[in-house]
Amino acid sequence: MEREGSGWLIFAAVMLGLEGVMRFFDAIWAFRYHGVLPENLEGALFGHSLKTYGWVYIVVAAILIVSAFLVVNGSQLGRWVGILAASIAAISAIWWMPYYPVWSLVYIMLAGFVIYALAAYGGQKETPRAPDPNRLQRTAG
Repeated sequence: MEREGSGWLIFAAVMLGLEGVMRFFDAIWAFRYHGVLPENLEGALFGHSLKTYGWVYIVVAAILIVSAFLVVNGSQLGRWVGILAASIAAISAIWWMPYYPVWSLVYIMLAGFVIYALAAYGGQKETPRAPDPNRLQRTAG
């Protein structure tokens, strides 16, 4: 018997893993980029050094990828780590909103769907209850 919402949980795990891989590539880009930076990057949260953003993105990527594996395994810890990781992914996308608004909004939207999937369907499976013996006696007699 298939669990209710299993498609949403697969979606959440795939998106968390994909977002983690994308953040990892963002980190590689941040470490290797030597071109001209946007003018107002100095006022950004972590300053003007892309290396700082690279390290932040590596940490975010690791959290996202680990949470994807935990969600696939169905653990409750995975559910909560996944919700936290999707929240971190959305917040980290906000930092780039002035520079890449459409991409940031798509990223935030995907994180919102992941949070919904884990919050609505990531709970423990309902176990079938045994019939109440008192109720059976009342209906029989």
